[in-house]
Amino acid sequence: MSSGLEKAVGPRLRSIFEKLNSSPFRRLFIGTLVTAIVQSSSAVTVLTVTFVNAGLLTLEGALGIIFGANIGTTITAQLVAFKLTSVAPYFLFIGFLTLFFWAKKIC
Repeated sequence: MSSGLEKAVGPRLRSIFEKLNSSPFRRLFIGTLVTAIVQSSSAVTVLTVTFVNAGLLTLEGALGIIFGANIGTTITAQLVAFKLTSVAPYFLFIGFLTLFFWAKKIC
């Protein structure tokens, strides 16, 4: 799988990873963000190890992403543990206003 991945998207994906992994804080943020989207730190870790095995990502970059994935899992668990039902309507209202005014700027 790694050799096929390397042949299919090697140089383009490697340049994207180099840009995204330019600083340790960015690596942590990327790992946290991807984990929040995917909702699985295990999936992010497996993908990251696959990219390292294919030579598309350095071990240093992978460590930052994996640490970020673990932080993202912790944040997700804390959000579930907290009782957010009292503030949820406020967040929905803020999200609606943001989307409403942001959508007008895009169109």
